[in-house]
Amino acid sequence: MSTIVSDAWHESGIERDRDLHAFLCGLEADPSLLHPEQLRERLIALDDLDAGFGDLDSEDSTRSTDSRIHKRAKALRTQLEAANAELYQSVRADVARGAQLHTFLKWIQGSVTQNGSGSPLPGFGFDFRDDLVSGVLQLREPSEPNLRRSPEMVPYQPTPVRHILHLIAATALVEDDVFVDLGSGLGHVPLLVSMMTGAQSVGIEVQAAYVASARECAQSLRLSRLQFIPQDAREADLSSGTVFYLYSPFDGSILTDVLSALRMESTCRPLKICSLGPCTRTISSETWLKASAPPDMGRITVFDTQ
Repeated sequence: MSTIVSDAWHESGIERDRDLHAFLCGLEADPSLLHPEQLRERLIALDDLDAGFGDLDSEDSTRSTDSRIHKRAKALRTQLEAANAELYQSVRADVARGAQLHTFLKWIQGSVTQNGSGSPLPGFGFDFRDDLVSGVLQLREPSEPNLRRSPEMVPYQPTPVRHILHLIAATALVEDDVFVDLGSGLGHVPLLVSMMTGAQSVGIEVQAAYVASARECAQSLRLSRLQFIPQDAREADLSSGTVFYLYSPFDGSILTDVLSALRMESTCRPLKICSLGPCTRTISSETWLKASAPPDMGRITVFDTQ
């Protein structure tokens, strides 16, 4: 390495450390970050720490910054994460004893990012509400699914919280409803629906390991009006459901068969079918269903039976 390149690298390292020092000083000078109600600000600060320092536990991170700055960053991260953990545990305790979740609901409902149309932003990205719900639910993700996935099964991805909130509002879910998530994965949607509405909720998921995690969570939160069933959606008993949800869990013949079963159920009672993702295109072509708004695979679309 030439002397010029070496000097330039050294200067850039000093400048970087100076910037990181100033960044840390700004966070350390704000004690309000540790207040419970500053959750969103803490999560932003943690993201900024990650962007500025990378993995604070890695050797590369230690070598790339001044050791004193690195120690300060780790200590700050520990403080912020501890404040979040305390908050999540407080919400979990409230859920378990059946208390009103006013503060929790204020956080996830009061700052829904909208595009001016009254609907949440489209797409499948996540935001701070997903961090909050993940911290409260504390779902254990299995290391390996215990079932070989068929080509028509779609890899699991949780529904962003903003879309779950839209689903609850758009369907006007109440305690008398029976909400059924077809392809529920780890159970984020039924769990949140149960917590927020009191409606009876059912998750149907073919991967038994995911069902086991969802059941553990429901039991730890003492949510009684909640059921998770390890079953293929084509074989499930759908006779009690009033609101059904599909986040494109499968396609092809599986989706066709499930829609056929739902159509049979619709001859007995009115249903609402909610969708998100590519399956919306297929569902919108069903003549026995009518969309309450123009179908949009990037947002929740609610279909009513005709």
